Amino acid sequence: MFDASRASTPRLARSVGRLALVFRRRGARSVLVGREEEGALRVRLPRHEPGSAPVAVTLNNAGGLAGGDDLAIAVRWEEGAEAAVASAAAERVYRARDEDPPARVRIRLEVKAGANAAWLPQETILFDRARLDRETRIVLAADTARFLGFEAVVFGRLARGETVHGGLFRDRIVLERAGRTILVDPTLLTGDIAATLDRAAVAAGRRAAAAILAAGPDIDARLEPLRAVLELSPEGVEGGASSWDGILFARLVGPDGLSLRRTLLSALAILRPGEDPPRVWAC
Repeated sequence: MFDASRASTPRLARSVGRLALVFRRRGARSVLVGREEEGALRVRLPRHEPGSAPVAVTLNNAGGLAGGDDLAIAVRWEEGAEAAVASAAAERVYRARDEDPPARVRIRLEVKAGANAAWLPQETILFDRARLDRETRIVLAADTARFLGFEAVVFGRLARGETVHGGLFRDRIVLERAGRTILVDPTLLTGDIAATLDRAAVAAGRRAAAAILAAGPDIDARLEPLRAVLELSPEGVEGGASSWDGILFARLVGPDGLSLRRTLLSALAILRPGEDPPRVWAC
């Protein structure tokens, strides 16, 4: 017999993607030696100037994330390798039904001794009632491994005046070094997210936030220059940074994604001197 209750909530197709990359040093150059793509995830390697580090650009062919989607990215920088990974565009997380599981994203970044890794995705834009569960795990082999990573989130399509009144944003950044967990940074926003962001102790009404994580033997020397950049940020952008034991961590909030991006580009010049930002950031 026809079941009207089941027909009212049809099972939706889910997007699944897997991407695995391996960078290796060959002489004076770093090259991509391992590449596995599955489902919605793809990677491209634009041409780069001789002597500069390669930049791999990830793409989500599904055009964004919806409830129940499942993506996994694994990148390994072998000993002495230097490369950056960026995304082709901002990732959009679409509205989900309340009964849908959140979109799930798992990222593992492994950096061997003497390697220099950069993880520089563009912003994640959460639509109203979007549901996202993401974890980024950084595994450093030793004190000589260098890492720089950004994660930026914009709450709502601000140009359209959208407010994120409902949904779920669960994010977790984990840093391991030489087999020890050094940092765990969890974020959980649920329910009326806009009301939470309006609290003075959270974001004071700002609708964009970012985390910066850097590690390396000389990273502590970058703290004061980074703080100076934060003090000169565009109007409405505020942030704080601290460093300890070769780790630097900063949190920023801003009124919109553009203001926040300008600050991140200034921070990039401090934390990755001599390297231009990924060209896709200008697209």
